[in-house]
Amino acid sequence: MSFSKKKCIVLDMDGTVYLGNHPIVGAVRFITNYWKNFDFYFLSNNTSKSLTTYVDKLNNMGIPATLDVLLSPARPLVNFLRKTHCTNIYLVANRDFSRELHEYMPELRETAEEAEAVVLAYDTELTYEKLARSALILQRKEVRFLATHPDLVCPSPEGPLPDVGSMLALYETATGRRPEHIFGKPDPMVLAPLLERYDKKDMVMVGDRLSTDKKLAENAGIDFVLVLSGEARLEDLASEERKPWRVFEDLGKAEAELV
Repeated sequence: MSFSKKKCIVLDMDGTVYLGNHPIVGAVRFITNYWKNFDFYFLSNNTSKSLTTYVDKLNNMGIPATLDVLLSPARPLVNFLRKTHCTNIYLVANRDFSRELHEYMPELRETAEEAEAVVLAYDTELTYEKLARSALILQRKEVRFLATHPDLVCPSPEGPLPDVGSMLALYETATGRRPEHIFGKPDPMVLAPLLERYDKKDMVMVGDRLSTDKKLAENAGIDFVLVLSGEARLEDLASEERKPWRVFEDLGKAEAELV
């Protein structure tokens, strides 16, 4: 199937649409030029920002995104908490993500003494007090341990920054525990609303990471386009048993298939 036959394009954001606060020109051009040709959705594992923040960021780049085309680990996390009747958590997250989580789940409470779960997000306001308190809570074996995503680092124009995956290594060393569930890419539940709406053959995932973006596409059974505008390099594919459906320097180069 050619690129032009796809209906739904799911885009990773950091490293695919932009790097930090810097738009990837070709990618933004592709999205705006073909906004009416495809159904674009934007997916990020980064739980340091709310979806509203991402909408504003994309809008400022000229991309007419709205909240209904944004996907993140927050929603499958809330679904899990509700399914397991877990309404009291100790949240290791910044204020932006905490506010969003409470908007999705108003009944949620945050108290260390009665916590039924420790939830680790990408906390850009992390303190030693949060680390110490959450580690002590996890000494209680009945307390669940959940994480929003597994990314080791977050890309930035200056270089990679420690992300949730790096923090998980710290928690395992300190507590001997690993999360029982990690939401976000590559868990296909983050794509559940789209998988109910589109045939898999009509979908494609576009991203710059093999460990999360490519793995998500494989887990969901959809095609994957690798862009070399972020983390992955062409030589990284040598060790991959399954190759991407397409590889582009950046998403803008996909225009050649649509002419």
